[in-house]
Amino acid sequence: MYQEEFPYQIRWAAAEDWTPAMNMIWKTFMKFEAPVYTREGIRNFLDFITDEGLFASFLEGKYLMIVALDGNRIIGAASLRDGSHLSLLFVDEQYHYRGIGRRLMNCLCNFLKTEAGEEVMTLKSAPYAVKFYERIGFCATGLEESYSGIRVTPMRKVL
Repeated sequence: MYQEEFPYQIRWAAAEDWTPAMNMIWKTFMKFEAPVYTREGIRNFLDFITDEGLFASFLEGKYLMIVALDGNRIIGAASLRDGSHLSLLFVDEQYHYRGIGRRLMNCLCNFLKTEAGEEVMTLKSAPYAVKFYERIGFCATGLEESYSGIRVTPMRKVL
């Protein structure tokens, strides 16, 4: 079977990737997730991705992020916090259904298992992404929750 080569680069994010990644995340969030969130939830999400403390944690290596690039353009990003908890996963709308989200997740899962010694990855999925996570092996560990205007389903995957 012929398998097309993956045309995008995936690598650990550098300091100069932060702002373009957060801009892509915000744009994608507003298109796909904000419509089912309250104003409070939208504001809380914006506060989270623009928090200087989060950026400082990233610079200190405590908040890990990988990015997918098409040339120099950031088209996807995924991040970890608290060891093995997925904090963010976003792919630019123009690049949906090209395997980028799956590749980002595979990279993080492989890193967690082989380099960090983790056995499980957890996340809290937005309503839009639950089916995606199920397709890549995550299972819901509870019902959808809502807090601070943000709707999520807790999920986990054994690595």
